[in-house]
Amino acid sequence: MTILVLDNPELIAKAAIAAGFAPAAFEAGSRRPHRMKFHYGFNKHSLDSEDLAFLKQHAAYLRQQPSVSVRVHGHSDNFGPEDYNRFLSRLRANAVAKTLVREGVPEHRILMTHWGASRPLATPEDHAANRRVELEYLTLDVARAL
Repeated sequence: MTILVLDNPELIAKAAIAAGFAPAAFEAGSRRPHRMKFHYGFNKHSLDSEDLAFLKQHAAYLRQQPSVSVRVHGHSDNFGPEDYNRFLSRLRANAVAKTLVREGVPEHRILMTHWGASRPLATPEDHAANRRVELEYLTLDVARAL
């Protein structure tokens, strides 16, 4: 017997809707959004409207959960000099953090790191996958200890 495990919530939701199930309404802030990675175009540090909508869901969740903070990890691909890649990854992390602050998340609950190309998600040749920001949720106690 073969068992297929789907680890893509968007795909699962689309399949459920296609099968006739009614979509569940998302209550802002009621649960943590599933999407934790946001990808960028070459040499870009701004997000598209779909990504911004997910970030707003993250902000709503964080406003409802005062004991949770978030670490924003900025990354780049390996094109160009490492100094520039670190700078670009910092721009990406800053853009996400500013969006969260604009949406009402207190600044002291947002921690940022920027890695440049030093922590690829995929092989270094998979440039599109490596140009990203990742969110990591932390309790405030863990965040203070780091």
